[in-house]
Amino acid sequence: MEPLTIGIIGAACLVGLAVLGVRIAFAAALVGTVGLMVMLPNPIAGLMTAGTVPYDKSVKYTLSVLPMFILIGYLAYYARMTETSFEAARRWFGWLPGGLAIGTIFAVAAFSAVSGASTAAAAVFSRVAIPEMLKAKYDRSLAAGVVAAGSTLDSLIPPSALLVIYGILVEVSIGKLLVAGFVPGFISALVYSAIVLIRCARNPDIGPRITGYSWTQRFESLPGTAPIWIVIGLIFTSMLWGWATPTEAGALGAFSVFCFALWYGMKWGDLKGALLDSAKLTVMIFTIIWGVLIFVRFLGFARLPDAFASWVVDLALPPVMIIVAIYVVYFILGMFMDAIGMMLLTLPVFYPVVMALGYDPIWFGIMVVKLCGIGLLTPPVGLACYVVNGVRPDIPLGDVFRGIWPFVLADILTVALLTAYPGLVTFIVAD
Repeated sequence: MEPLTIGIIGAACLVGLAVLGVRIAFAAALVGTVGLMVMLPNPIAGLMTAGTVPYDKSVKYTLSVLPMFILIGYLAYYARMTETSFEAARRWFGWLPGGLAIGTIFAVAAFSAVSGASTAAAAVFSRVAIPEMLKAKYDRSLAAGVVAAGSTLDSLIPPSALLVIYGILVEVSIGKLLVAGFVPGFISALVYSAIVLIRCARNPDIGPRITGYSWTQRFESLPGTAPIWIVIGLIFTSMLWGWATPTEAGALGAFSVFCFALWYGMKWGDLKGALLDSAKLTVMIFTIIWGVLIFVRFLGFARLPDAFASWVVDLALPPVMIIVAIYVVYFILGMFMDAIGMMLLTLPVFYPVVMALGYDPIWFGIMVVKLCGIGLLTPPVGLACYVVNGVRPDIPLGDVFRGIWPFVLADILTVALLTAYPGLVTFIVAD
């Protein structure tokens, strides 16, 4: 049997196992190992090749950035830095129509700059922001939807675990990816805010204004946000100006947050919780990476990515139509798969195609992560929505999903904007 045929059969088996509910890490490792055993001269050679992949990737220096960025987010969460950022956002934006929801968006964006996991952001602000919005008589679908949607900013705004995984998989500069994520993340926050403002201006009952704060009270709220802005500045400037590698910037950020956490009075129990949660999430991500990279090695031997790229390039279609088709695939997959599994499954095939079409790898990475963020919202596997419902079971899951659709529309508009003007992504990292 031809290697390409074996590769197609293997890809179909992986999709089938994923649809059946098998964890992507185990499904990919199984299919990849069996494929290598079939394709190489003897089964032992295939097993040995599969066995070397996890070690080869784990010892790479670039992979050590992941636990650092994850630790930053959990330290900030257990030190309760989120509460000060939300209170400041409440005072500064509450007077607008839907101002408390808009304040939540910007508070989540600030937390995203010291967090590496969208689920953590969703859990934190479900506890912090939703009670305040419900107390202010906000529509509960809007309150739940804005927290779920806001948490997806975490996938774009550094430190982002998804951007790191993309950089490792396709071997592009992780530092440039992380720096490039700031502007699209900020644009996404603005578009979300515009959607909230328009909806609440047309129907004030779903998002009443919060008034009564003086300018003095607003400025008094700013010093409490200083730790977050300091950490953002350290991470961003150190990577932008080349003073530190992404791993060094992550370590510097983690140490800074740890110092601030001690200043806030973090107890041993909180520190233990942050370390354990960081370790659990890191191990989960590493396991997925190992399994899928075995599958990627199998695809390389089968030459499936190269064959698919050549076939697509030979099509008489404008490149933008192919890009839009790739977007549609990500949108559909996002309804059924988690973000990491979706990236690891598709990038070995899609990335060569996009590069052959002449697109920038940094820009494509931002677009992929943005599309994965949409997948965190869309049913039936909108993970961010399930997290919100898990923390706030008093808000039915149907209400949470009903609240996210305006933000999915906002995300589609943002994707269209960044596709039409890719310079918005790449200008900050242009050589």
